[in-house]
Amino acid sequence: MLIPATQLRASMIITHQNDLWRVMNVVHVTPGNWRGMVQTKLRNLRSGTQTEYRFRSEDKVERVTLEQHDMEYLYEGDGQYHFMNTETFDQIALERDVLGDAVNYLTPNARIQVEFHEGTPMGVSLSKTVDLRVTETAPGLKSATVTNVLKPATTETGLVVQVPNFINEGDVIRVDTESGAYLSRAKSE
Repeated sequence: MLIPATQLRASMIITHQNDLWRVMNVVHVTPGNWRGMVQTKLRNLRSGTQTEYRFRSEDKVERVTLEQHDMEYLYEGDGQYHFMNTETFDQIALERDVLGDAVNYLTPNARIQVEFHEGTPMGVSLSKTVDLRVTETAPGLKSATVTNVLKPATTETGLVVQVPNFINEGDVIRVDTESGAYLSRAKSE
């Protein structure tokens, strides 16, 4: 489906130069009396390479819709991340470079959407937030009363997040999957 370049948004999949690309970043530029343009950062879904490309405002871009299947993350082994289709129980394995930063948010038994194009897995679509258990952090200081002091905390997936001083090891925190930022303390099971 063809859309104007001005309607491009981050995370869309497009066909560009006979290949599939994920739009990582979009900036609309209108320099003075020149015509407007759309500056994009694109990641190739097959090779993982990134490039920047400038579309004119009047350019048309082919948007690709991917099939999404509900899958459950099982485990990681030898750089392969294994998923199971929750309806057919078929299993697939994806490489780390296909998943990108999503590996920082994968916990066993997590339900996620895996995106397919013509039967080939292209990546995953994460929920907006994910709850992760803190496995390592400096102990909180009881005498510290400043509320905006942050400290690094390592989560169960290996992701390092800046958290408030009151977060301790074993706490479950809610993290934004787009920015990797701490949002709040989550209820533990």
